[in-house]
Amino acid sequence: MPNELERAVETEPEPLESAPLAYENSAFLDSPDGRSFRIMAEYAEPMARFRRERIQDTVVFFGSARFRALDVTNKELELLDNSYAARRAPEAEQPATVDELASGETTELRRNRAEAAVEMARFYEDARTLARMVTEWAKTLPGRRHRFVVTSGGGPGIMEAANRGAWEAGGKTIGLNIKLPFEQYPNPYITPELNFNFHYFFMRKYWFAYLAKALVVFPGGFGTLDEMFELLTLDQTHKLAKKITVVVYGSSYWKQVVNMDMLVEKGAISPKDLDLFQFADTPEDAFRILKDGLTRYHLDGAAAEPAAGGPVPDEPAPSAEELLGPGITPTR
Repeated sequence: MPNELERAVETEPEPLESAPLAYENSAFLDSPDGRSFRIMAEYAEPMARFRRERIQDTVVFFGSARFRALDVTNKELELLDNSYAARRAPEAEQPATVDELASGETTELRRNRAEAAVEMARFYEDARTLARMVTEWAKTLPGRRHRFVVTSGGGPGIMEAANRGAWEAGGKTIGLNIKLPFEQYPNPYITPELNFNFHYFFMRKYWFAYLAKALVVFPGGFGTLDEMFELLTLDQTHKLAKKITVVVYGSSYWKQVVNMDMLVEKGAISPKDLDLFQFADTPEDAFRILKDGLTRYHLDGAAAEPAAGGPVPDEPAPSAEELLGPGITPTR
């Protein structure tokens, strides 16, 4: 019979592989215990990229994701299955075609959707034009960082239009996408180095709010309402230690959706709260409001970067946040 020493040798365990480093342990990082690290990553990783790409501040565009553009190449109108989705809505919910409208063989829903789709296509083109105007102007500003960079939620619809207009003007443009249960993709006009994807809505909202010097709200649904009132509330309560210019685009749409005068009448908001935003119905009017607000609050006097900074360098910025980092203003 084997003695105790021989039995110990026979039962000796196999050698262990090296344990994974904590930051390479996906089981931990994806677990509830790793949530705080995931949240911090959605702060630190965008910060590093904004710093590298010399982004100082932004102009944010909100609006519906559900409608396709009335594109100059195919003129196809589609209603999406869901916000940000790549999948079409069911055929019965699609807007009527031109032939169907002409023949009268269509449902009232499809007829109304056709009218709405044409209207939303106009807003797409207006957002595209306005984003191009903002970017062309911002590119003329001196300094070592990119100013008033057009930013969207990164998806289709109005978001695509904003990124597209900035891209056509030859400027950088940011997309803050969100990971959702249904299929969705970033639009192709986002600057690749500034294409973000968030898990947490609140971290995405942080980056919307704390780089923005202006906000343009185009017609939209739940998400647009949520984002618009989030920033209006921060401004109303003076949580933003900066002045933000808010343009609500499409007065006839928004005055039907939200009765601001009724909120004042019932005492839910103060009359001066109506001064937190301005309506606009053309790209030219919206650009005038944006340019006036951005110049007055962020370019005139001490708020402006020195002209001696010259044009924005082509090469990425060094990692000196105090010199070239994003213009994140602390809350009060």
